Amino acid sequence: MSTELRIREAAPADAELVLAMVREIADHQDQGEHVTITADRWRELLARPEVTVLIAERDGAALGYVSAVRRLHLWSGGDVIGLDDLYVREAARDLGVGKALMLELSRLAQPEQLTIAWGVEPHNEGAIRFYDRLGAYLRNKVVVSWPASQRPS
Repeated sequence: MSTELRIREAAPADAELVLAMVREIADHQDQGEHVTITADRWRELLARPEVTVLIAERDGAALGYVSAVRRLHLWSGGDVIGLDDLYVREAARDLGVGKALMLELSRLAQPEQLTIAWGVEPHNEGAIRFYDRLGAYLRNKVVVSWPASQRPS
């Protein structure tokens, strides 16, 4: 039995697996009711070139994932990688899986020297320590969202 960690890019055939882990992270963050995406939509997204989902596996079992979207940064005129989620299943935490996923995402960004940017909840001290150990620059910033359906009258 192999114990080697394997990181691979998700393909449309991985839609059900990705959706399951998205639901897990949302439930972990008490946000499960906000996951409305379907496996069919994930199949479409995983076929898009700007969407990256990397899956960490050991012995064929998925241990976690990192998801990101390549997008235009208007101040620089270049692209950045917007990290959406980094998730490691509970049984695989503290085994280097998160670091391996982040390093692989960094490897993909390296040829074009793309910056990877993401947000983290201020109360998530474990994640902040993890990102600090990676050498990420931590800055305070408030994230605001405004659903178009809630426009003022």
